[in-house]
Amino acid sequence: MPRMGRVVLPNYPHHIVQRGHNRQVVFAAPEDYQRYIGDLRELKEAFGVKVYAYCLMTNHIHLLVTPTESAAGLGQLMKALAARATRYRNRIEGRTGTLWEGRYKSSVVQSERYLLACCRYIELNPVRADIVASAADYPWSSYNARVGCSPDNDWLDIDDCFDMLGDTKQDRQESYKSFVNQAVSSDELKTIRLALQRGQLTGTTRFIDEVERIAGIRIAYRGQGRPRHDR
Repeated sequence: MPRMGRVVLPNYPHHIVQRGHNRQVVFAAPEDYQRYIGDLRELKEAFGVKVYAYCLMTNHIHLLVTPTESAAGLGQLMKALAARATRYRNRIEGRTGTLWEGRYKSSVVQSERYLLACCRYIELNPVRADIVASAADYPWSSYNARVGCSPDNDWLDIDDCFDMLGDTKQDRQESYKSFVNQAVSSDELKTIRLALQRGQLTGTTRFIDEVERIAGIRIAYRGQGRPRHDR
């Protein structure tokens, strides 16, 4: 069966995962992580993409990003990030060849229901992998910048759902800390994981219908019928 084309829509958040080729190490030293984050900060402006969350693991990355004026900006951003990381890794290792899997995974995310949930999912990756005990202990994610515990915290974008967490910046940061520290339901984890694995949509039934209408194609997996609940 032919692979379905990737769905990319302007002004919608997208959860992105890109893995190293054959799951090889992509980030081996602190400067590797720092370089990628610096490139992300620079290139998001060049390609008109908002960045809400990120997490860099040893052999893969998670991003939550929104292309603004043009859907093409997302692909351009990912291509430029991958090319810079590949050139850097090849240069320091004296090698040639690809660094990344050929195709990154993506899922369009419903802002008002799942954007914060996807941020939490992304920033808790190192906790689920038993690398650290809490999101705050991991230096290569957006968590510390989001909650004001990093001096380099002025470049992440703010969606309306973040503003709704409190009346002041400090209130919002404390509310987000509490949100991340809450127990995450198995249903939420399953929803986000399956949508990403299948290149589908992270959202409610109504959201799925809306995006399918905009994209003009059927996207949701319907082998067992519609999702049973509309969270």
